[in-house]
Amino acid sequence: MEASDGITLRTLRASDGQRLSRIDERITGRNRSLWYERKLERALRDSDMNVSLGAEVEGVLVGAVLGSVQYGEFGIPEPVAVLDTILVDSLHARQGIATAMLEELASNLSRLGIDRIRTEIQWNDPLSRFLGSHGFALAPVLVLERSLSRENTHAKET
Repeated sequence: MEASDGITLRTLRASDGQRLSRIDERITGRNRSLWYERKLERALRDSDMNVSLGAEVEGVLVGAVLGSVQYGEFGIPEPVAVLDTILVDSLHARQGIATAMLEELASNLSRLGIDRIRTEIQWNDPLSRFLGSHGFALAPVLVLERSLSRENTHAKET
């Protein structure tokens, strides 16, 4: 799939894990090779259909969106796409790569009859502005979390 400005979009492959981890390391300063390879493997294996995309510039992978399509998760009967990761090499930031990948993902999902994409971010994540500019808004669900560390447990012992 040819996008604008020399960006080529394609389906991610298992062999892309190493390149994704190098992109991530350039952004975060941490080597998470094994974590990224497993994350990619899960995205390709565990989704009901493969929707993850990569972006290439001059034949080099410079970005990715990892996601999945789920059917019937958390008691919701209709399919929903889950956006897990948006990753763009810092050397190619602000060139429209994330936008191209997100728009292609949305287009592909629409053609499959899926009408929603969900994702989670921290409240103060700078990505919230980018996602908001692409139509993401607060979802009508409440995510609950329970700490399992002993000092954060508020339950009274009897």
